[in-house]
Amino acid sequence: MTLEEKTISAIRGLVIDMTNKAKSGHPGMALDAAPALYALWHDHYKADAKKAPNAKARDRFVLSSGHVSALLYAFLFLDGVLSKEDIESFRQLGSKTPGHPEYGYTDGVDATAGPLGQGIAQAVGMAIAEKKLSYIDKSEHHYTYCLCGDGCLEEGISQEAISLAGLQELNRLILLYDANESTLDGPTSNSMREDVKMRFLSSGWDVIEIANGEDWKAISAALVRAKESEKKPVLIYFHTKIGYGSPLEGSHKAHGNPLGEEMGEITKKRFGISWEAFSVPDDCLKEWREAREKLTASLAKEEQEEEKITALVTKSIAAIDEVAFKEKESTRSTSGRILQAIVATSPYFLGGAADVAGSVMTALPGDPSFFPKTLNGKNMDYGIREFAMAAINNGILLHKGLKTYGGCFLVFSDYMKNAIRMSALEHLPAIYLFSHDSIAVGEDGPTHQPVEQLVALRSIPHLVTLRPADAKEMKAAWKMALESKDHPVALILSRQNLPLLASSSEEGTRNGAYVIAKDENPEIEIIASGSEVSLALEVKKILNEKGISLMVVSMPSMELFRNKEKQYQEEVLPLPYEKRYSLEMLSPLLWHEWAKHTIGMEGFGASGKESDVEAHFGFTKEEVAKKILSTLEK
Repeated sequence: MTLEEKTISAIRGLVIDMTNKAKSGHPGMALDAAPALYALWHDHYKADAKKAPNAKARDRFVLSSGHVSALLYAFLFLDGVLSKEDIESFRQLGSKTPGHPEYGYTDGVDATAGPLGQGIAQAVGMAIAEKKLSYIDKSEHHYTYCLCGDGCLEEGISQEAISLAGLQELNRLILLYDANESTLDGPTSNSMREDVKMRFLSSGWDVIEIANGEDWKAISAALVRAKESEKKPVLIYFHTKIGYGSPLEGSHKAHGNPLGEEMGEITKKRFGISWEAFSVPDDCLKEWREAREKLTASLAKEEQEEEKITALVTKSIAAIDEVAFKEKESTRSTSGRILQAIVATSPYFLGGAADVAGSVMTALPGDPSFFPKTLNGKNMDYGIREFAMAAINNGILLHKGLKTYGGCFLVFSDYMKNAIRMSALEHLPAIYLFSHDSIAVGEDGPTHQPVEQLVALRSIPHLVTLRPADAKEMKAAWKMALESKDHPVALILSRQNLPLLASSSEEGTRNGAYVIAKDENPEIEIIASGSEVSLALEVKKILNEKGISLMVVSMPSMELFRNKEKQYQEEVLPLPYEKRYSLEMLSPLLWHEWAKHTIGMEGFGASGKESDVEAHFGFTKEEVAKKILSTLEK
């Protein structure tokens, strides 16, 4: 056994030890992909999470097959990033080695992974950021590596990302594909019959195929070739057998269950492992660390991006304050004018929309769009790829150095919800622009009229959603989105024009909710968001004429208001729960936290002119007033 083979065996032994001790985990792919990852980390992967974690020129690595976390942790243990105690507590509550890798939680983890396919898209985002920043700053290039399996490539998001990567000629993106022909439920032949090589070639990639995934030298040589690519991302397509070396080799049963003590010992014996559990022989460790030190010696110890982004945000907020109000304008149009103003302040913006830039108002007049020949472009043409857009933007933010945003219709946020959730899990300051925010979309009908989507967004922990009522609230919302450092923000935008409200307030918007109109001794309270705030004010006039005093509250963000101190909440909502009404042309779910009576959508919308649709569902000032009066008469 050579020293290299001995080290690979030691890595496999750590995987067996971790999954057996935890009595859970996924040893299958971890065992068969060990030689490929050895070739990458030992010979090519220029990153040092211990000595230079923030180096600009460091390579990035994404484990798209996040269930194979034990393999990643084994390498971080070899590098001295994780301790023996860390890997012994694999998958235990509070340990640094959770079941799937978590960015910001475990040193050396460049991206949270687990939902299959998203890792590939995040890697694409990192490669885009590298290309953009190396153009702006003339900084040293680096590579983005990603390891995936058959399951990742079955997910639709993978093709969205692969296609865009080929279009953008991301030649410093290298995807290692472990083709072990197995998924959790059985062999891939049960669910997949495509020619993977042709799939990548047709998407503008180069492909290097390796018949024997055990041949780590061949994989290392393939990585050398891949790094010579001038215009194309590269797939290294290597064939393996799941659970290699174990009694379950080649069986899908090796995927998600520990081998257990008996099979674990059999497997260790086949690999020539005679040393104690959770250890690596001294000669292997010495050679490994010498090789890694040589590979990473040139990395700068500290390269912070925070000051640059802080300056960018300061300039952007000053630019927002220069944007003039209009008496009547859709919030998507106000957002578009704000976006153009802030993007003009700095080259470090890169964002776009999923083929609806003209509708979500993310189009940048005069911008050439970001392409290989126009790297100065700030607009990204994502095409009809909502899910990939969100995940790619996550990757751009994980890379650091740029601010980004992504837009589409609110109803299609469903396509990208898991990537939005990932933004929140990774504590990324992602910015989402969702327009066409209610049944006021009109003629496009129920397929394009959101009903339940805002409820879904509001339910995601660490995501702040803001549905502005007018241009003043829109400005405040954009400022908060830019100021965020550790959470994503979703801006919910109207298609229809909204009046500029006399009493709308930036400070109130920042608080999540505030009183926008109030009679003396109010009897009831109407709470609304977005376009329905102006509707509530019209309803107030009708009810006042009937002798009913009331107050109207604008609540652009439930999350922000929920986090305010109790005293402020009671100032905004002083009336008893039974005297409160919510008004929103969307699902009323979640509104019961604030109001007993909810006026909202109980089903899907309908196709017709905006005014006709609103009248059909009872969202006119007369009908809303009638509904409120009917409850008061009881």
